[in-house]
Amino acid sequence: MDDAAPSSASIQDVVHRGVPLAAAWGIEVLAAAGGSATCRLPWRESLLRPGGTVSGPALMGLADVAMWAALLGLTGGRDESLTTSLTIHFLRRLDPGPVLAEARVLKPGRIIVGEVMIRGETATEIAAHVTTSWAAVVPRS
Repeated sequence: MDDAAPSSASIQDVVHRGVPLAAAWGIEVLAAAGGSATCRLPWRESLLRPGGTVSGPALMGLADVAMWAALLGLTGGRDESLTTSLTIHFLRRLDPGPVLAEARVLKPGRIIVGEVMIRGETATEIAAHVTTSWAAVVPRS
């Protein structure tokens, strides 16, 4: 673990370079420190599915990116860990609009466990709950 606390903007830069899809979707890292992160997925019509709700793949991608941002906030902005599992429970539909993902590391270590709560930006109710595990990878020099 690194004591240096990178800014949300620098973590967002790492995320956009590491996951170009996050940049293409415009995912923003609003906060990331101490094993927690909040990311925002701006509204885009291309992320909707039939029926006018935000698509599952978009929500899964957002959750994965948010968890990585939480890890980057925990490791000083250097992390090459790999997702080993991601389980998502869709609790309610998300109407078109920006989406927030709040991620937190529940257990650091060789196998990292975390969770992500997803909701509409203006909503208070959780729309999806994600549990995820990652294999810790030491960054290459």
